[in-house]
Amino acid sequence: MKTYNIPIFIPHEGCPHDCVFCNQRKITGSDTSFTKDDIVATIEAHLATLPKENCYIEVAFFGGSFTGISADKQEEFLSVASKYISDGKIHGIRVSTRPDYISQEILCRLIKYGVTTIELGVQSMDDDVLKLANRGHTSYDVEKAVSVIREYPIRLGLQMMTGLLGDTDEKSLETCEKIIALKPDFVRIYPTLVVKGTHLEKLYNTGEYVPYSVDEAVNLCKKLLVKFQENDIKVIRVSLVTTDEISRDGSVVAGPFHESFRELVEGEIYFDMLCDLMDEKKNDVFLVNPKELSKAVGNKKRNIDRIQKKYGIKIKIKPCDSVIKGDIITWKE
Repeated sequence: MKTYNIPIFIPHEGCPHDCVFCNQRKITGSDTSFTKDDIVATIEAHLATLPKENCYIEVAFFGGSFTGISADKQEEFLSVASKYISDGKIHGIRVSTRPDYISQEILCRLIKYGVTTIELGVQSMDDDVLKLANRGHTSYDVEKAVSVIREYPIRLGLQMMTGLLGDTDEKSLETCEKIIALKPDFVRIYPTLVVKGTHLEKLYNTGEYVPYSVDEAVNLCKKLLVKFQENDIKVIRVSLVTTDEISRDGSVVAGPFHESFRELVEGEIYFDMLCDLMDEKKNDVFLVNPKELSKAVGNKKRNIDRIQKKYGIKIKIKPCDSVIKGDIITWKE
């Protein structure tokens, strides 16, 4: 069953801090708040294009910190979405918020209106990195929020960032391990981008912040993705969604931006697997699941080209229905 989100963006509302990396108006592509009528119009527009059966639909309040806005406004927004649950047109509500804006009172309100999923912007579990990012919360706040949320029948997602100011590969991997220990239902990984209008842009312009290159970020995210997958934690996104703003021609000043970033990451995982098989016994034909073919071949067939350069053999990668996703089988023609 496929899951669909109907996104409602509330840029910067409810958030008391200006994180050094953040410009929600640029990231969300919206600089105005939603009214009840706007929410209805957005939901109706999306429902008109979504399938009516064999799917799971959530209205998702993204951007800002939903549980940081006034209680009255939360109830106003939630009541609109809740009516669509009662009418059987959607199945739940998803909200994105901060770890320090979670409490028993807040969760009771969310449950009352049918919230089914909460995403917490963790970003890092290293307190020094959080302080440099001006997050305004600590790793303890994350642990406390997760503990409280686990008392309720709510799916939990945690978002982490890589390449933040003061961050390192080692710190990101430690954050990954600490997130795994919290056992979320899913995770998002966001490599840090330098966006126009942020404090990070100023630090980048003065040379005080050096962003990761695409290759550096891909290599790190590859390790993170493997760790989460090994622990049966679904990674639903790697990198921000490409939009008119989140692009090289938009508001991205610097950093590891690539339209197919996740494909690069998953391609690197397949490249490592191919190298392991070639080291074990050189071969020229490999079989993968048809849905994984583009990942195994790599972006612009880079895996095939790199294997040829490294081993002097031009390999073929072919689809085979009997191969499970994430696996490779050697084959002789």
